[in-house]
Amino acid sequence: MKSILIIGMGMLGQCLATRMQELGNDVMVIDRDEDKIQELSTVFPDALSGDCTNPAVLKSIGVNNFDYCFVAIGEDFYASLEITSILKEQGARCVISKAKRKRQADFLKKIGADEVFFPEKEISEKLAVRYNATNIFDYIELTSDCSIFEIPIIPSWAGKSILEINVRQKYKVNIIAIKNGTVIDPMPAGNYVFGPEDHIVVIGKSTDVFQLSSQTTVDPNSYN
Repeated sequence: MKSILIIGMGMLGQCLATRMQELGNDVMVIDRDEDKIQELSTVFPDALSGDCTNPAVLKSIGVNNFDYCFVAIGEDFYASLEITSILKEQGARCVISKAKRKRQADFLKKIGADEVFFPEKEISEKLAVRYNATNIFDYIELTSDCSIFEIPIIPSWAGKSILEINVRQKYKVNIIAIKNGTVIDPMPAGNYVFGPEDHIVVIGKSTDVFQLSSQTTVDPNSYN
């Protein structure tokens, strides 16, 4: 279990806090909107109302005691800068701040942010890849030309093993898991025999995976 501080209770902050709590972490949330904090206090017992651009507010909660401090403020970038700077000045171990543009990220890093994330950019890139290519169900970019994808198998693979198909040599991708519904089989052996409903989680160059996925016939929009 990790101790998490999340500043800013917009949609991003609330979703992040909810998921962090579901994963068993100790989560404290802060927002300057008292009404919003009142609503969230039933879900997050450690919900606090306060203006985090005031150093005294952050000092009162001991930000150096948290494993991660997230600055998830939406529109007020100047406030994000101030809060990020104050967190680092007060000894926060790891500050992760939201940015919308590279220029914002550069400023945040200069004043001490340990990591910067671009939720809008990351979501738009993921959607673009999924709906530009054929039958991409999920996607995680590792580098500019290498990613992890979830795709359905080619229909002719059903009833054959990984070794029989010679996936790595023929398609230039590595299978790191098999997924059937909600069941995942990580690192399948070469003698694994594909079922007709199987999906594969593969790692490889994006161009190679796109070529492979174009040979499948399942519509991602019909997948649940």
